[in-house]
Amino acid sequence: MTLHISIEYRTNWGEEIVLCLGGKRYPLAYVADGLWQGEIARFNPEKAAEYGYEVVRDGAVVRTEWKKHQIALPEGVEPKELTVIDRWIDRPADSPFYSSAFTDAIFGRKAAKAKKAPKGANLLLQVAAPAVRPNEVLAITGSGKAFKNWTKVVPFDAAGFPVWTLALNVAETFEYKILIADKETLAPVAWEDGDNRWFAELTEADGFTVKADLQVSFSGRRWKGAGTAIPVFALRSDDDFGVGEFYDLKKMVDWAASTGQSVLQLLPINDTTMLHTWEDSYPYNPNSTFALHPQFLHLPAAGVKVDEAYKALQAELNALDQIDYERVNNAKLELLRGAFDKTFKKLSATKGYQAFVKKNAGWLLPYAAFCVLRDQNGTPDFTQWKSYAKYNKKKVDAFCEEHKSEIDFWCFVQYHLDLQLSEVCEYAHSKGVVFKGDLPIGISRTSVDAWLYPELFHMDSQAGAPPDAFSADGQNWGFPTYNWEKMAEDDFAWWKARLAKMSEYFDAFRIDHILGFFRIWEIPLWTKSGLNGYFNPALPYPAHELQAQGFDVNEFDLFLQDPRQEGHYHPKIGAKQTQAYYVLDAYRRAAFDRLYDDFFYRRNNEFWKDKAMQKLPALLDSTGMLACGEDLGMIPATVPQVMDDLRILSLEIQRMPKSVEETFAHPANYPYLSVCTTSTHDMNPIRAWWEEDRQVTNDFWQMILGNQGEAPYFCEPWICRQILEQHVWSPAMLTILPLQDWLSMDAQLRREDPNAERINVPANSRHYWRYRMHLTLEQLAAADEFNQALTDMIAASGRC
Repeated sequence: MTLHISIEYRTNWGEEIVLCLGGKRYPLAYVADGLWQGEIARFNPEKAAEYGYEVVRDGAVVRTEWKKHQIALPEGVEPKELTVIDRWIDRPADSPFYSSAFTDAIFGRKAAKAKKAPKGANLLLQVAAPAVRPNEVLAITGSGKAFKNWTKVVPFDAAGFPVWTLALNVAETFEYKILIADKETLAPVAWEDGDNRWFAELTEADGFTVKADLQVSFSGRRWKGAGTAIPVFALRSDDDFGVGEFYDLKKMVDWAASTGQSVLQLLPINDTTMLHTWEDSYPYNPNSTFALHPQFLHLPAAGVKVDEAYKALQAELNALDQIDYERVNNAKLELLRGAFDKTFKKLSATKGYQAFVKKNAGWLLPYAAFCVLRDQNGTPDFTQWKSYAKYNKKKVDAFCEEHKSEIDFWCFVQYHLDLQLSEVCEYAHSKGVVFKGDLPIGISRTSVDAWLYPELFHMDSQAGAPPDAFSADGQNWGFPTYNWEKMAEDDFAWWKARLAKMSEYFDAFRIDHILGFFRIWEIPLWTKSGLNGYFNPALPYPAHELQAQGFDVNEFDLFLQDPRQEGHYHPKIGAKQTQAYYVLDAYRRAAFDRLYDDFFYRRNNEFWKDKAMQKLPALLDSTGMLACGEDLGMIPATVPQVMDDLRILSLEIQRMPKSVEETFAHPANYPYLSVCTTSTHDMNPIRAWWEEDRQVTNDFWQMILGNQGEAPYFCEPWICRQILEQHVWSPAMLTILPLQDWLSMDAQLRREDPNAERINVPANSRHYWRYRMHLTLEQLAAADEFNQALTDMIAASGRC
């Protein structure tokens, strides 16, 4: 078979297009008007099904495509001459719809074998169209016999969804148009934008043409969805054991699907066990970025016997308003050890268990060793583990053999966690519901990751946030910062592995503090105050430049020396509130103001943008998950640009407007590529917020809700409903609200004390994360009046 390939691409002078296929590179020949062509003899489509193009200048690759191409000829088609009419694949405007959130769940379709081509087929139309709902198909109609002169609608084959194909036998040119049709009746639902198309590239008798340059758009069809944010630990059902469990998510999925929702947003679910105390309840301090938390296991499914003692303790723990973290986790681990002793010998011989251990050995065995060493030494601080303070694979492998039973226990727990969560994820997909995970920006300095790969982190530094209106001292999260230069050496392998593991369970994810991929607020290890921090990376001022303006670079209250660039200085974030600033004369104070404002708001912006673009595209393209960014706080101007370029959904919160000129944001003004919400886990839900500050509440009552006079003291159900309706009617792609806020519109269902609904208080570094929903999932499912009202609200807004 001879392959003839052509692509239209307008290069700059001195550039050429190279075809990368089957491990080889083929420079294409320029013809005219942006058209490039090439020919490959003895082409085997089965051995070179995936290929791509590059733009090359002076032997260097200057541009690559977003995704690879595929040649998938219909069964039985083996022409002597294969012609492919191709196109360059850039990141499309609708790239979020190519994520697994849509292809595997929301718009997911049952796997099907490709249709056989009609006799004498000589043309394959191929077009990517991900935003087609499960009850719809991409279709075509047109002139000529195949379409009975515009009276017949022919569906494309969805076997390769989101790429659609249609094999035809054509002997003459024809006019046609692509549409979306009802899957059952083929009645038109939406016609593609633009004029009718013409096909005139007729094929020779022994040839076959793949027309892969088709692109379609259907303006006016903007899918919007709704969802609920709820931590797994906060779920409550009749079957759990004092804390929410993975199996509870099935009931949550059923409720979400029944009310027209498609997303469940969760907090991090990784193991955070450090000291076996309630302080381990903080979900953003995992001991491993790969291991799951044992507390989420449903014990009976892991082999735990349900006897009278089990039932009594279960009833006692489930009767509590909040989680008793220590009792729950200690009891679960004790019961799991009993199940391990009775079932592991048989389990370890199964192919499923052996495959799990083999697939995950890279993180699983070091994690198990970490757990055993942590408990033996009474601390997760591996620097105190004597001969094991520095990870040595040979030594740790020997340790695992010496403590095989203990190592096997932790592998046993992780196997069951993976088994249960994978089952739940598959169930969610079957219901058209996706799980949105949470990717913490930091890792614990006493974690498996830091133990294995200390070179990937700046262990002498702490991540945090600069001072703002909510925290005059800034924030210190305690996490080591990333050594991005070292990570880039292996093309961010650790990050890609982390995201790959996450994508086994999630189809969407929130990038916690996306600013961390541009720059991070870094605080030296010797101090706790965020006031002593600085941006990393950054472009600090050289000493001579500051000295030329009359400044003393050793004035600690005004400048901080960059720890990695000797002789370079950052203006100190709180300098304008210090005595050193007030004693400056008018000239030097004005000069300091200029360099301060330039540094924090202009000087680094493009530099930070370049840094983000060195990381984010590679990381995002390594996973099929839908990316959403938490872009709150002190935002450089280039952050929205990068997020827009990469189609990362922004986070929009009414109480935290992006514009400094606004007191409140209005959901009606949110961009389409965004997640719209009323509050996050770090904020009070609607009702408690309403009672925080009377002046703020009155402003909201008048400015956003359009009322006059004093606001009611309590946020009554009808007020809550009005706020919720503003959010579901937003143009944002996703409206994901905390369960507490959905329930707020129902006087019978909502919690009596609104202040008991808060999940976290960021100002309290030792906050106990123990919130649980006050009603069971069974009671929620049975709340017919509320569920119908919610279903109607979501449907009326066009979210489905």
